[in-house]
Amino acid sequence: MVNSRDDDMEQAPFPEEPANLKFLRRMVNLLTIVMIAGVVIITTVFVIRFSSSVPALPDQITLPGGETASAFTQGLDWYAVVTESDKIIIFDRRTGALKQTIEIAN
Repeated sequence: MVNSRDDDMEQAPFPEEPANLKFLRRMVNLLTIVMIAGVVIITTVFVIRFSSSVPALPDQITLPGGETASAFTQGLDWYAVVTESDKIIIFDRRTGALKQTIEIAN
């Protein structure tokens, strides 16, 4: 035997949500979408940034005039050696050719 109360509950429409509950549900959905988009963007940036291939540095660098290196730095398409005689020697990263020599004044 089925109660008439059970029939009424199954056929009754859902009660209307309060306005603040609708707002909260929409905000949670919006924040979820924003967080997913943020993770996708950050992942894309990492993949693009770290997969860019830069020419490898040579195993050895021959300095002109018997100079002795004291420091090293590099850019995307060049690398530079600071010598003990206060010179900055800049080389092309792809070819290894000397691009420029800068004397540091004391």
